[in-house]
Amino acid sequence: MASPEPELTSLRSPRVTAAHRLAKRSFRGKERRFIAEGPQAVREAIGHPGGTAGRTLVELYATPEAAERHADIVAAARAIGAPVLTATDEVVAEISDTVTPQGIVGICRFLDSPFEEILRSAPKLVAVLAHVRDPGNAGTVLRCADAAGADAVILTDASVDLYNPKCVRASVGSLFHLPVAVGVPVEKAVAGLRAAGVRLVAADGAGVRDLDAELDEGTMGGPTGWIFGNEAWGLPEETRALADEVVRVPIHGKAESLNLATAAAVCLYASARAQRAPGGCRSVTSS
Repeated sequence: MASPEPELTSLRSPRVTAAHRLAKRSFRGKERRFIAEGPQAVREAIGHPGGTAGRTLVELYATPEAAERHADIVAAARAIGAPVLTATDEVVAEISDTVTPQGIVGICRFLDSPFEEILRSAPKLVAVLAHVRDPGNAGTVLRCADAAGADAVILTDASVDLYNPKCVRASVGSLFHLPVAVGVPVEKAVAGLRAAGVRLVAADGAGVRDLDAELDEGTMGGPTGWIFGNEAWGLPEETRALADEVVRVPIHGKAESLNLATAAAVCLYASARAQRAPGGCRSVTSS
């Protein structure tokens, strides 16, 4: 059976032009919308409950072939009332940010959470991204935080835009799974979390303490906020000074260092394990 003819064929269509502009941060901020590419991201966007502004997925674009291949996603989008528009490969490529688009792109509403709302939820494990500039790293840390069962991620005002297409792709759908606050000054993030009973630990290769010692001494079982710094130069001294402890990931082999996302995964999983151990702040039966 032949695929139906695409509804959108012109790159100059107002819809296509508006979607293409979301590649730029200024337009994303003005419209409070962003691009989610690929079936995994779109599927998670459909399942996200949205907020007072309405459903998270605003509209869906797909090539006829992708619409047939992912008929379940198309049906789910229509079920929540999101318009589904078929388009040529060229149109979908114009909207996409990747070299080889997967043929399906969603336009979504911003979904970040107010910082105060995160504090009211009494978080037990939080990742604070301070001075993280690479969108791929930010998205990967968000994915690690989600996998480790963190309660929230906070991007400070000195970090990359959460809705950068590379950040969204690197999160592989995790952006839609846990609360994320954006644009929070690091001083405010630290003060707010500390007032909520969270111990702040800065991850830095220059730390006097190492993660093994923290685990051996049982100091990681309580509510913890990990502060992660810039990919190239780590955390500035003034940010390290805000933390309750500066901890390094021990290097047992000959590697010079770990990249940001790998170090974040090690730290977050260490906290998750300690919190779920007997005596930790999450019981072994908690969800």
